Amino acid sequence: MWFKYVLTCVTVWSCYLGHLGERGALAKSSRTPNVVLILTDDLDVAMGGLTSLKKTQKLIGDAGITFTNAVSAGRGRQAETAFRPRRDDAVPLPSFQFVASPLCCPSRASILTGKYPHNHRVTNNTLEGNCSSVAWQKSEEAGTFPALLNRLAGYQTFFAGKYLNQYGRAEAGGVEHVPVGWSHWVGLEKNSKYYNYTLSVNGKAEKHGDDYGKDYLTDVLANASLSFLRSKSSYKPFFMMVSTPAPHSPWTAAPQYRDRFNDTRAPRDPNFNIHGKDKHWLIRQAKTPMSNSSVRFLDDAFRKRWRTLLSVDDLVEKIVGCLRDRDELDDTYIFFTSDNGYHTGQFSLPLDKRQLYDFDIRVPLMVRGPNIKAGQISQFLVANVDLGPTVLDVAGINVSKTQMDGTSFLPVLNGQMNGSSWRSDILVEYQGEGSDISDPACPLLGPGVSECFPDCVCEDSFNNTYACVRTLAPAADLQYCEFDDDEVFVEVYNLTADPFQLDNIAKTIDQEVLEKMNHRLMMLQSCAGQTCRTAGVYHARFQFHPRRMFHGRRRQTVARHRQKMK
Repeated sequence: MWFKYVLTCVTVWSCYLGHLGERGALAKSSRTPNVVLILTDDLDVAMGGLTSLKKTQKLIGDAGITFTNAVSAGRGRQAETAFRPRRDDAVPLPSFQFVASPLCCPSRASILTGKYPHNHRVTNNTLEGNCSSVAWQKSEEAGTFPALLNRLAGYQTFFAGKYLNQYGRAEAGGVEHVPVGWSHWVGLEKNSKYYNYTLSVNGKAEKHGDDYGKDYLTDVLANASLSFLRSKSSYKPFFMMVSTPAPHSPWTAAPQYRDRFNDTRAPRDPNFNIHGKDKHWLIRQAKTPMSNSSVRFLDDAFRKRWRTLLSVDDLVEKIVGCLRDRDELDDTYIFFTSDNGYHTGQFSLPLDKRQLYDFDIRVPLMVRGPNIKAGQISQFLVANVDLGPTVLDVAGINVSKTQMDGTSFLPVLNGQMNGSSWRSDILVEYQGEGSDISDPACPLLGPGVSECFPDCVCEDSFNNTYACVRTLAPAADLQYCEFDDDEVFVEVYNLTADPFQLDNIAKTIDQEVLEKMNHRLMMLQSCAGQTCRTAGVYHARFQFHPRRMFHGRRRQTVARHRQKMK
């Protein structure tokens, strides 16, 4: 019954009115911290994705801590630079974390489970890739951090929005399936939309049309969140996860924001519209310069993405305002982040994610909450596999007793972590998608490619399958990647000297450094649980299995077409 309130015009003021009779109850509560996780979809950092989120940066970033991961050579010891206050007159810095995979479903699975893809086994956005499949439900859902919060710490748990891309498919239980551990469930069927979608409201289908006042999904999620805050028990802590469609395609803005940013275009950074001459064949096949139609398309998409984020900014303002009016803001941690980044024209790839470069694997991370000093900047290296362990730590659950690969960064939030004892690198894994059938419009590319634009530039392929170790330490800002293809292609970048990842130095880097990064990648790809958290140490006792991440994948047929792409 509580969800019926969603379709009315819920405001922060109505949240306040609903709270007037509850102040005494709240005062008697245990004050166990509450947690809110706001997860956007495809929100980049490198391309200025936070620019339109002014209220979010003020209410969460400026009121708490942002993560830059900007450790590089010449900045001195990490312990001295890893945590510092932001000057009041300084330009706000972007906040970063790395994702375990630059694609929606594997990344969301890593957030929920605290595991790398080779452990949770979600490899792409298809049911065959384990995205919200029956196998996922049986093996992983009961061990997600919201389920543990609910079962072990008595948290009320609320979810609203996009879960995993294939959620609601009939083959996986339909919308009647409510994942284990959620007290209140408002899950979007399948992928991101703004209108004409179906929600699972505690297992019952609720269809929505195209009436802005009733159906615009970002606003519906905001209203559902406020309804939950008004109707939940005041005697138990809560965890609320709000997963917005924005700024994912189809980039449908609310009517009041359709004319914003009309003069904006995608950034023309040094890696924009240039040829990836020394990169994996998939990058090299992109046509340079891009066609005029592709540039116009990506600039238009860039503006539309920013417009959709203005409604996310409103959502954040409503949630923070409601928590403040209910006297719960000071007892609540609020995390704001994204599932993956995005690119718009980098290395002449028009629009997508799925690549190993920082613009696709770095996402925003802002956190406010109890004991977090306002205006802090942290350069500790954090990843989305750390979100679950951190929230469990907030709730007093021992992370070491779980099977999670990530590390709690609660000590970082509280300013209690020494940089010398923190990790120096993380793992990124991706398994490419592609069809066995050639695209009729692009026959020269052969089979195995996908996500192709009309001018035959493809964003993905079967053998766009790779694993990377991303290292950030006082003396090194490096990335080392190996591809699962016929030539075991390698890409290495020194981001201190080359922040836009223009030059692959795999053939020129010192052999000793190359071997160390290879060993670290081997260790991380074979890690599980505690062994994933060891800071920068390769354990010889662990057996490296080259096909562990790519189990069951056949050798790709695309390689024979590479010469045609040169």
